[in-house]
Amino acid sequence: MKHSQVLRPARRAHGGVRLHHYKNTAETPTAIMPPPERVIIPVQQHIGAPCTPTVQKGDQVRVGQVIASSDNPVSAPIHASVSGTVAELSELRMPGGQRTPAIVIDSDGLMTPLDSIAPPDIRDADALVEAVRQSGLVGLGGAGFPAHVKLKPTGKKIDTLIINGAECEPFITSDYRECIESPEDILRGVYTLERLLGVSRVIICVEDNKPRAIEILQNVADQDVDIGDRVRLMKLKSRYPQGAEKVLIYTATGRVVPAGKLPADVGCIVMNITSLSFVAKFLKTGMPLVSKRITVDGGAVQNPQNVIVPIGTPIKDVIAF
Repeated sequence: MKHSQVLRPARRAHGGVRLHHYKNTAETPTAIMPPPERVIIPVQQHIGAPCTPTVQKGDQVRVGQVIASSDNPVSAPIHASVSGTVAELSELRMPGGQRTPAIVIDSDGLMTPLDSIAPPDIRDADALVEAVRQSGLVGLGGAGFPAHVKLKPTGKKIDTLIINGAECEPFITSDYRECIESPEDILRGVYTLERLLGVSRVIICVEDNKPRAIEILQNVADQDVDIGDRVRLMKLKSRYPQGAEKVLIYTATGRVVPAGKLPADVGCIVMNITSLSFVAKFLKTGMPLVSKRITVDGGAVQNPQNVIVPIGTPIKDVIAF
């Protein structure tokens, strides 16, 4: 992406809504929440097969330790987000109303990492896919699809990787803060996936109401030599639901994903920008997915901000923080 201009959208999707945005937390640095007294981690963390607990009541666990897993291909292991003691195996009602088994961990407040955590050895695409699976990564943009499945679409020819940084929801600014705070990780993730997946182009899509994010990503990208200029930024019109997967593919490439089909059927992989950044961090540190940046805002919130919280933290604790 050396000294390249920002791309214009290939197509304009019909419909959509111009929403008033309340990006109150956009320019506030991300806070890191201390470990809560207790986390409650459901074994159904994503679209796909639920995991089975691999720990029992009374077990001592450390941050990054696998506490639930599944052999199902469309699944991803779940890791302890705090160090402490497994208090109980319980049940939790999910937002959709369904009940799922959950692992309750009482934190010791130390956040001691698992001793064996180390960066994975990545030499080819298969090793990358397996590493992403072991990391427990599911789509951090909200869909919750196991990322390793997306990165290896069986029997499909992929030529385009689309990085979704649209973030069109009115309040949320967590992806924006990733662009501001970790642009080097985003670009390192881009070039890693471009090289190992063998795609011919990468399009990083950001809405035009985030000019600072576009400028920072462009400045970081201009420091690297992108042979063939295959990695490009695209500035999208700010319109809801611009970040929806099929809408984004049409806007960025002009391709239409037929009903019942997936992005891979039209040669595309779509990945959330924070998910991509996490891949780069995981390949550097080996620490699996144990936390998430969330935007905490609204009329009931005294101090709106983005907060990185351990997965499984009760919402009441986040609001109190």
